[in-house]
Amino acid sequence: MDHFADRLRAAPQSRLQRGAAAEALQLARELACRAQVLEDPGTEPRLMPDAGMFAAADQITVAAHDLALVLKDEGQLEQAVELVAQAQQRAGV
Repeated sequence: MDHFADRLRAAPQSRLQRGAAAEALQLARELACRAQVLEDPGTEPRLMPDAGMFAAADQITVAAHDLALVLKDEGQLEQAVELVAQAQQRAGV
């Protein structure tokens, strides 16, 4: 996750506009949703807002750290790592 976030921070604005920021926001929302479900089962997860393309890296970082605090087993960690790897590949950074 840190590598992906760093790559986003270093990416030119044109790359962010071509979809990297949208991919990052989608990942951040998924990670945040997973964290909320683990933290408070049975409640509707809140949607992470779109804070703009230049905030996407920070949103991934916050969501991933929140999720890491509530993960219950190695399998959940592996799934989260795979989500990040796939999103980074789709983002092209």
